[in-house]
Amino acid sequence: MALSREQLAMRVARELKDGYYVNLGIGIPTLVANYVPKGIEVMMQSENGLLGMGPFPVEEELDADMINAGKQTVTAATGASIFSSADSFAMIRGGHIDLTVLGAFEVDVDGNIASWMIPGKLVKGMGGAMDLVAGADNIIVTMTHASKHGESKLLSKCTLPLTGAGCISKVVTDLAYIEIADGKFYLKERAPDVSVDEIIEKTAGEIAVPKTVPEMSF
Repeated sequence: MALSREQLAMRVARELKDGYYVNLGIGIPTLVANYVPKGIEVMMQSENGLLGMGPFPVEEELDADMINAGKQTVTAATGASIFSSADSFAMIRGGHIDLTVLGAFEVDVDGNIASWMIPGKLVKGMGGAMDLVAGADNIIVTMTHASKHGESKLLSKCTLPLTGAGCISKVVTDLAYIEIADGKFYLKERAPDVSVDEIIEKTAGEIAVPKTVPEMSF
């Protein structure tokens, strides 16, 4: 059974470590803030100038002026800091983000990522993704394994304009957790009730599969 958006966020949240500064891209990555494991403290950073982003607000906490880079209303954690987007990008470009979580249209076996445009469709702009993939060493992509038309998003070579080259090492999809190294995908975990054969079928790039593939835990 393919993972829901919330389950994807829960699995990504397992990669958080105490003391991390974390940037969450728009879409599924923003949900990670709701699932920070108990017993650890992380500081979520947003390109528009917020360090210390909390989970999405309930109605009584709603502040229309407190938003993330995707213009969603958020909360501020205890100790949060608000500053200009210029300072925020200085933090990103200076290599001060421990973990970045991004969505993507495509990822390939060389760790390339295409996440910002599909030719012929409306382009809203690159946003901060190019800076994030250049300034962070630890990047996780979370996305569906295949498009709504059933076409694989895990490719031998990206077909869309790149956001960054050789920068992705981990991918969490609705079917699997995969690591990238040496020009291939390595299957590490599968979603509950998802077969290895289905993952292989929906992965266009070369994938290495061990004898035993454990199910994800959350």
